[in-house]
Amino acid sequence: MSSRQYRCLNCLEHTVTRSFDASHLSVTCPTCGSFERFVNEDVYQQYETFEESPPTEIDWDRLDRMEKFLVCERLVRSTKTLADFEIVE
Repeated sequence: MSSRQYRCLNCLEHTVTRSFDASHLSVTCPTCGSFERFVNEDVYQQYETFEESPPTEIDWDRLDRMEKFLVCERLVRSTKTLADFEIVE
């Protein structure tokens, strides 16, 4: 298996590389000093894509940042599609 990159969700700047594939890691970021979740880079790339061009299937702007990452994680790492998500009050 090839190496995977993970990005700090606090500063979004620092990445770490690991030889395994997981949805996220929790480690201390050397850039911001916070013990944070590091998200899989594939998930982060999906998040960036939606931030640049929000999907029309859901009200992307109503979601907070962690909810957006949860949606992206499910899209990238499972068989879920945008049709599987519903935003409720």
